[in-house]
Amino acid sequence: MLAIRLDKELEAELDLLAKAKGSNRSTVVREAIVRYLEDNEDLELARLAQAEMSGSKSLSDLRSDLGLDN
Repeated sequence: MLAIRLDKELEAELDLLAKAKGSNRSTVVREAIVRYLEDNEDLELARLAQAEMSGSKSLSDLRSDLGLDN
């Protein structure tokens, strides 16, 4: 279980969102946390992929390598 403190304005916005979704505070917060964690995981994977890339090629070289130039 996790307890968090929210200011009154944020709590009111959360209540409005939950009501609009036909849900409750816990579900809305849980979905937001899951989305946040997934986004951070995607960002880390993108950073790792970028770090593993070995240099770059010009468009001309890439087209040639892929056999797209006649």
